[in-house]
Amino acid sequence: MKIHAMIVEDERLAREELAYLLQQEEDVLLCPSAENGEQLLTLYQEYQPDVIFLDIHMPGINGVEVAKILRDEQTQQKTPLIVFTTAYESYGVQAFDLQATDYLLKPFDDARFQTAMDRVRSALPQKVSRKPKIDKLVVSIDEKMVVVDPKQIGFAVRDGRSIKIHTLKNDVMETKMNLKELEDKLTGFPFYRPHRSYLVNIDAIKEITPWFNGAYNLVIKDEENSTIPVSRTAAKGLFEALEGISP
Repeated sequence: MKIHAMIVEDERLAREELAYLLQQEEDVLLCPSAENGEQLLTLYQEYQPDVIFLDIHMPGINGVEVAKILRDEQTQQKTPLIVFTTAYESYGVQAFDLQATDYLLKPFDDARFQTAMDRVRSALPQKVSRKPKIDKLVVSIDEKMVVVDPKQIGFAVRDGRSIKIHTLKNDVMETKMNLKELEDKLTGFPFYRPHRSYLVNIDAIKEITPWFNGAYNLVIKDEENSTIPVSRTAAKGLFEALEGISP
């Protein structure tokens, strides 16, 4: 199963360097990045990454404060692993006081980065080793358990406290699970979050069209040619998922 990783870094070059390193790891799925602590707290609720590469020295809420918020939050089901990133060695003690998985100094060293990834993998042994057991998705709808072929799903969209799963034949199934739960169930199948409210079958994408300000729209190969938004922050990851095609 993929390790969902998120970068929180206010410096563009450092953010891009770390993204490049993570993209070389076959078992890592890169979530949209955040440029500050406030963005992270919003994105975390949507994507719930397994590990956060968290810059310490940021404007507004710094990385140490963000880590404390995530650690102390009582309503979430799990606390993400934290790998602190900084140009200052003096933060090391604080980092490990917060039970950080590792601590990377900038500029990033390839060998040191691999050590950090080894520690992340060791902390997630069950998640990394787990494989899909079946090639069908079982969805609870009302009081029934419905068996769905993932290949026939076009997309899923959040609708209030439930989600609606749209098939390529335009059948719609409503279930109480959330998008993250559905995404986890579809591990091993080519699904991607192009927007916080959508999960899309990459194999069902018919075309991609520019929208505005770096965002895009997807057209799905269903009977209605459904249109799905792609947020600016998720666009790069989508193109990477599409075998390196770039806009």
